[in-house]
Parts: sequence; C-alpha cells; structure tokens
Amino acid sequence: MENVLSLILGGGRGTRLYPLTMLRSKPAVPIAGKYRLIDIPISNCINSGFNRIYVLTQFLSVSLHRHIANTYKFDPFSRGFVEVLAAQQTNEAADWYQGTADAVRQQIRYVHEDGCSDVLILSGDQLYRMDFRQLLKTHRDSQAHVTIAVLPVSAGASSGFGIMRLDDVGRITGFVEKPQTPEQLEPFWTAGEWIEGRGTPCNGRHYLASMGIYLFQRDILIHMLNAPPLATDFGREIFPRSIKTHLVQAHLFDGYWEDVGTVKAYHDANLALTSDEPPFDFHSPDGVIFTRMRYLPASRISGATMEQCLISDGCVVGAGSTIARSVLGLRSRIGPNATIRNTVLMGADRFETEQERTDNQRRGVPDLTVGGGTLIENAILDKDCRVGNNVRIVNRHQAQNEEGKNYVIRDGIVVIPKGAVLLDGTVI
Repeated sequence: MENVLSLILGGGRGTRLYPLTMLRSKPAVPIAGKYRLIDIPISNCINSGFNRIYVLTQFLSVSLHRHIANTYKFDPFSRGFVEVLAAQQTNEAADWYQGTADAVRQQIRYVHEDGCSDVLILSGDQLYRMDFRQLLKTHRDSQAHVTIAVLPVSAGASSGFGIMRLDDVGRITGFVEKPQTPEQLEPFWTAGEWIEGRGTPCNGRHYLASMGIYLFQRDILIHMLNAPPLATDFGREIFPRSIKTHLVQAHLFDGYWEDVGTVKAYHDANLALTSDEPPFDFHSPDGVIFTRMRYLPASRISGATMEQCLISDGCVVGAGSTIARSVLGLRSRIGPNATIRNTVLMGADRFETEQERTDNQRRGVPDLTVGGGTLIENAILDKDCRVGNNVRIVNRHQAQNEEGKNYVIRDGIVVIPKGAVLLDGTVI
C-alpha cells in the first residue's frame, strides 16, 4: 500500500453543476451538510492506507486548496500528504487540461519523482465508500497492467458510462465509451451468472460500467500517456486501444456509488442521505469520512417540527418551523414559522453579530440565511444566501430549465446561487 500514489482528478468547468460551480471547483462543492465532495475520495484513500495523494485542478481551486490545507495534515514521519496540483504553464505545456489523460500527463513529473510501483486515478465528484486494498489485491493477483473498477448497471443507465466486455477470468476484452444505440450496446451484454458468481446479485443489470477508478502499474501508465498519438482521455482513447496490447483487468464493485456531477443527481443524493436507512451512511464506523474540524456550537432547535433531516453544527431553527426531508448545512439560521421541504441548504461561512443584524434591518437587507414565514420546496440554496421573510421558492411556473435574477432552475430544481439576496415577499 505504501507503493501506491493516488491522483484525484478535479474535473473540468463543472457546467452540469452550475451555478454551484460558479465560484468553486466541483470537488469543493459541499455535500451532506458539513463535507465537501473531495472528502470522499481522499477519505477512501486514507482508510485504505494510501496516504500520498495529489488533487489535480484547474478551475476556481482557491476554496478547494484552502479546505485541503486546513483539513489534511499528516504526521511528518508518515510520508503522507494531500496536495493540490493546479494546471499551470510550463516549458513542456502551456494549455489547460484537455481531458483526464492529458491532465495526468501534464503532471507526470510528480509520478516520475515518486517511488511508487502503482498509480491510483480517481474522480473528485463521486459519492461512495470503497476499500482500495481489495482493488489492489485484484490488480496484483492478476498481474494486470491496468485494473478498472466496474459496477453492474441496467441497459437504461448504460449510456452515461464506459461499458466493458469481459472474459471468464475478468480480463477486459472490449470497451465502448457511452454507447448511444442498441447496436453499440449489444456486444457488451454480460450473463447474470458471471456477476452472481462473484457474490453480486444481477437484478437485471447485465452491463458492466467503468466507475472512473483506475489502478495502473506506474511504468505502464507513463508508457500509455506517451505513446503516439497522444491521447487526451482515458475512456475515449487509452482504454479502447490498450485492451489489445495490455492486460486490463476488471474489479467488480457493488456497493453504493453515485456520480453527483449534475444538479439533479446532487439534489437526489443529498436528500437520500436523510432517509431512515440511507443508501450511503455517514454514521458508519467503517470507512469514516473525514472533513475540516470546526469549533462550532451544537445546533439549537426551538419548537420546530422535523422529519428526516440532516442538521449540521451551528444551526438555529426558529419556533413553529417545519423542516422535512432536507439538509441544513453549517450555521444555517431559519426564522420562525418557515417551511422547508426537499431542500438542501448549504448554510453560511460565518455567524452574523447582533450589530450586523441591526444594520441589515435598517438597510432592508435580509439576515443570513432564511427568514420567518418563508416556504422553500425542491430547491438548493448555496452558501451565504440571504432569504427574507415570507419568501416563496416553489418554482411557481413549474419550469424545467430557466435562469432569472438570483436563481437558476435545472431539471425542475430551483438553485439559489452563493451570496444571493431575496428580499421579503419574493416569489420564485
């Protein structure tokens, strides 16, 4: 395990998560009230004993860098680190990352300088818990050049993934990136017996999808990245051609895994965490998810009605409010008689003083975060929003995709951008 170097890809502009990515990179987007997306892959690495980690970013990485610097500090004798590698101009390259493979190639000198034998490559916008030691065991037992973690999916879900065909021992013999037609998909049908024989119920999932989790032998990775023609993406270019020349093995995984790269997926994943038996449990003692330690007071709830909620540290919920199937992020402050349903509130980065609230009232500006008598349904409120009294955020026109002053609607979900101000009585 000490011979594995981990690279976490921060992704591109994150346009599918806009406006949550308007002022931050995808891995820095908050999740489950008190965490950030980057905490998931980093925690999986640390829990697996892989403690040398680089995070590759290029867009709006300041808040991500600050979060990592304030969170992940290792014993100086452990050789462990988590460092951000931002895209930069060098003597060899002067362009932005053109894809996943190009991002790794531009930072390949850090792989050269490390004494690792294998390189683990992960995505920074997925929610899952995996013991990478099992992946490493598959990789070394099969003596694979590359091992890809795969997940069984149905035909209906296959168009969003790289889909693979395997032989009897799990070697990948075919690869197609995001098949869009039945003709493309047909050769990749996998018998249910193959999946069930490895301890996983098939349940009608006859296709094996790449999870975006790759483990390379170090020298093989360097060779593949430098082989002409130079590839920019692992899924579209490197894997389809490497399965003919290298041993590419599959590692079957069937735990909870969710790509939260869109507004709807992000919203759904957060709300699923509020259920009585969530598909992903942050309360589990196995595979603890780490995040920044904050010295915040316990939340204070005053005569409110709550059902299936996640309440983070430092929240204040006023009397008579109703909160149902929602997530309240750090320092969320809810006024009296407010109603919040199916909503993700990211909270605030600081507490306001009484003097600031007095000044707000004099200037007609709402306090952080939600005023009294307000109704919010099926929405996401980014950090530091100021929502006044008797505001209604209900998507009154039932729009699917729309943009207006201080709001964006994606897949019917109303998103209030970071720092937006909604005055008393506003209706969206």
